[in-house]
Amino acid sequence: MTAPVRPRVRGAVLALLMFAAWSGPAAALFDDEEARKRIEQTNQRLAQVQKQLEDRLATLEGQMKSQGLVDLFNQVELVKADVARMRGQIEVLNHELAEAQKRQRDLYIDLDTRVRKLEGGPQPAAGAAGSLAAAPGAAPAGGFVPPPSGPAAAGAMPPGSTAGPVAGALPPGAAAGAATPAVAAPPPAGARPPDAAAEQRAYDAALENFRKGNYPAATSGFQSFVKTWPKSPLAPSAQYWIGNAQFAQRDYRGAIASQRALIAQFPDSQKVPDALLNIGSAQFELGEAGASRRTLEELIAKYPQSEAAAKARGRLGQR
Repeated sequence: MTAPVRPRVRGAVLALLMFAAWSGPAAALFDDEEARKRIEQTNQRLAQVQKQLEDRLATLEGQMKSQGLVDLFNQVELVKADVARMRGQIEVLNHELAEAQKRQRDLYIDLDTRVRKLEGGPQPAAGAAGSLAAAPGAAPAGGFVPPPSGPAAAGAMPPGSTAGPVAGALPPGAAAGAATPAVAAPPPAGARPPDAAAEQRAYDAALENFRKGNYPAATSGFQSFVKTWPKSPLAPSAQYWIGNAQFAQRDYRGAIASQRALIAQFPDSQKVPDALLNIGSAQFELGEAGASRRTLEELIAKYPQSEAAAKARGRLGQR
């Protein structure tokens, strides 16, 4: 009976061993799958967390960008306000400059008028050129000279003398039809030539254009005046206004040339100090500060008592 039991025991042992050997890998297989599932779940959670972080970062960046745009917009508005304020100030300054230029033009015109009166001499009164004051022995109107009468008259015959022609006396019947020709009176002192009226009109027209700010027309008018009446007492003033009108048009080179022409052609004119001042101003506008300073110093040295010299001192003190 012992022999049959042993084979059975051995079979049972073998069966247990086989079961144990098979159950180990199966359990290990189940553990790997679980780990894989957990790893996948962990990866999914990480992906979700990463997505949430990216969303939050995007939100923060959007907020920061929006805030930056708001700040930039505010800065732009401030700049616009500053520009508008500066434009207003510029308009005020332009208005004040225009008023100052107008006052300066009026002052120059007033000074020019006074200088013209000094240079041109006294003007004849209205109607003075066509009438003469009565003088002793002058012929009355019509040129008729009445014959002498009375015993005291020169050439009268004494009583009792023989009647006859008197030397130098008019023949009978000629006195009534003949008239003594009128003698042309010399022009009064200070009278201007016959074309003085046209000369004055041309000068006044050019000056009026300058007063109105029509500088091209003023330049052309004064140039024509100087060419037509180069010996006129008004020629130095006209040459000065040519340079002044060119300066107003920012033709600084032309203004310098015109004022130098005035100094060369009319060195004794009262406009020379103003011409030097205008030259110095034009040189300064051209950026030639050294030349401008030398010109103003020359003006002060040559014409220290002039009004232009006083202005030159003020300008040198400001530079």
